[in-house]
Amino acid sequence: MTKIVFLDAATLPIPLNRPSNISAWVERDSTKPSEILAALNDTDVVITNKVPLSAETLQQLPKLKYICVAASGYDCVDVGYCKERGIAVSNVPGYAYRSVAEHVIASIYVLRRQMLSYHRIATSRDWSESPVFCAHGPKILDVAGSTLGLIGAGAIGMEVARLAKGLGMNVILSERRNASKVRSGYTDFYEVLKQSDVISLHCPATSETIGLIGARELGLMKSSAVLVNTARGSLVDERALESALVSGQIAGAALDVLQVEPPHERHRFLTRHLDNLLLTPHVAWASTHGVETLSQAVSSNIGGYLKGEIRNRVA
Repeated sequence: MTKIVFLDAATLPIPLNRPSNISAWVERDSTKPSEILAALNDTDVVITNKVPLSAETLQQLPKLKYICVAASGYDCVDVGYCKERGIAVSNVPGYAYRSVAEHVIASIYVLRRQMLSYHRIATSRDWSESPVFCAHGPKILDVAGSTLGLIGAGAIGMEVARLAKGLGMNVILSERRNASKVRSGYTDFYEVLKQSDVISLHCPATSETIGLIGARELGLMKSSAVLVNTARGSLVDERALESALVSGQIAGAALDVLQVEPPHERHRFLTRHLDNLLLTPHVAWASTHGVETLSQAVSSNIGGYLKGEIRNRVA
């Protein structure tokens, strides 16, 4: 019989379907790094969304045979070690491409049309004391006719591109930073930063992409440009971004992810309340459709493993 442990079940707002032919099914709301070994004692299968499973941890779990990552990104698992030791790993690719893409488009409208600033103006005395029917503030920019630079052209990036083109945006795809050759249909990374009115990040967290957007990159962007990050918090230098937002070096940013999640209560972006920063708690993926698709796919991955089939295998 098989024992299955879900290390961070609270990351899903709906329950998973439990297989019948298992000896134990354990759902933990969350698991601290110091609790992982005890939680996975005598466990065959583990489900994790963001709880890290390093080589150091995995080598102390000899019975573990299968890891199902309840997400598309699987950087929380040392897949290299898993390949060496024969631990199968699956993920759930592309489940939230529609949800994340719509979140990106919504963020673009909020930032380009200065909705955060105008909400503040509307709920302050600026509007109630206006001598005319409206109250003007920051410059409002149209979305149609603007240029969207996509850094990352996977399923989510391509859905963002499709929606953006339908709204009349010009879309350009970024080549990898410091690539020796620019592929057909792509534009040099630094040129994308210079040309775009909106930069949207859709790449995984790797040694090459950590700190991808820092002071130098922000300095190349237009002063009217905005940054959207729904990928991984580690892609952006948060100190550099804070400086750019406060100084007006760029016009705004929308972040659904931060370097450390959950953030400390005194995190700079939780305490400054900037009118040009839209902050959401890593929920771009979490539309009803996205959540249901993820839940069904995780259950399918687990069911496949129990039948001897490894679905969506990444290691």
